Amino acid sequence: MNFRAGIGTGVGVLGLVGLVVLGLWGGTQPVDAQQRVPPPSRESIQYSFAPIVRLAAPAVVNVYVSSRVRNRRSRLADDFFERFFGDDFDLGMPRERVQSSLGSGVIVSPDGVIVTNAHVIKGRGKTEIRVALADQQEFDAKVIAKDKKTDIAVLKIEGDGRRFPFMRFANSDTMQVGDLVLAIGNPFGVGQTVTSGIVSALARSKIASNAVFIQTDAAINPGNSGGALVDVKGRLVGINTAIFSRSGGSNGIGFAIPSNLVKLHVDSALDGRKVERPWLGARLQSMDRDLAEALGVSRISGAVVMRVYDGGPAERAGLETGDIVIKVDGFDVADARGVNYRLTTRGVGKRTRLKVVRDGRETEFRVLLAAAPKIKKSDVRDLAGKHPLDGARVANLLPPVAEQLELDLIEGVVVISVRRRSTASRLGFRKGDVITKLGNRPVRNLTDLVAKLRKRRRVWTMDVNRDGRILELRVPG
Repeated sequence: MNFRAGIGTGVGVLGLVGLVVLGLWGGTQPVDAQQRVPPPSRESIQYSFAPIVRLAAPAVVNVYVSSRVRNRRSRLADDFFERFFGDDFDLGMPRERVQSSLGSGVIVSPDGVIVTNAHVIKGRGKTEIRVALADQQEFDAKVIAKDKKTDIAVLKIEGDGRRFPFMRFANSDTMQVGDLVLAIGNPFGVGQTVTSGIVSALARSKIASNAVFIQTDAAINPGNSGGALVDVKGRLVGINTAIFSRSGGSNGIGFAIPSNLVKLHVDSALDGRKVERPWLGARLQSMDRDLAEALGVSRISGAVVMRVYDGGPAERAGLETGDIVIKVDGFDVADARGVNYRLTTRGVGKRTRLKVVRDGRETEFRVLLAAAPKIKKSDVRDLAGKHPLDGARVANLLPPVAEQLELDLIEGVVVISVRRRSTASRLGFRKGDVITKLGNRPVRNLTDLVAKLRKRRRVWTMDVNRDGRILELRVPG
């Protein structure tokens, strides 16, 4: 089964416009406080979403991205033919071509701020972005923030002070499995399309790294990426991002980034700052069957505290190695990503409640979330010498380093660059490789690695974590 990102939906924006007219935009009644009942009769099934769609449609946009890409041709072929034909030689192939892509977006403020997926606006070289409104008017747009880790991008329409229809955010934490949702977008470029369904699952985190999703059975397809998932009040509950598919089309399993995380990125972008992810001060590992068996527990969910860092928020709160985090602020968490999502939406400087299982009993801790420690000069080093890492710049895998390189926070030392034609380059080391073992002994930090590299060896053996896979390296000394 394939995991496909890039469904470009223009989903949720539509309903908000109508709510503005009805004066419902500012409504604060939580969804879970509303009565949920099944259809009372066969006739009631004939109810229509048309009023919501009609009122919301003006806030859904198509996002067109074009980038100029130079063709890569053989330098030898160019040199040979250009001796005879000069710079005009191209064999009918232009040196530069335009690469285009299509996605969707949601206007979330009257001055034209748009949310879409980061992969929708991905391009090489000089990139131009155009957005088309539901009334076919087109505008240029610029990127004001982009986060590849969460696949969220924030754009701004260059509309000369014009006011645009927009959609308000819903509180995605109030959504429940079974709630009705709409998806509106431009699948396959056929034009604006509306589909309906329900929330199939919440907090799905085993779909992609560093993310949790709302799962829905509303049909979404390639071309829907960046669009909105909309509740029955026309509010934005998520940005449609990916599908599971064997064929490339919709199989009724789609995923959306929760609106609470999206709003956090929008607010940060408008304030001119990056999203600052809180640091727990502990290394977490998602619970699995092997870990549950080793710990002697029957529950295969939650996140196990594998290490508590000295002086961090977790240590100050009283967390210990072996604790199993099962809830954050009352919300169940299935794994480490679920914990990180809850902490991120809570924010730096806020207190959060962690419910953990310790020695078979549940207990609760209050943690004051802090910013990650800053990187010091001593945390980075250029390596040189008669060893496999000659020419590599490495760093302690601290939280800000892990975030910048989009890596899980594991124990080891990370390669952040490799000098060309160096030993490390010839051996294939690359940015993001994490050295976890040297000589069959764990590498805990930069000081530990440097000390181990000073010892001459007949054969260098090394474990390297690359994209979650462990590579074993053996090099003669």
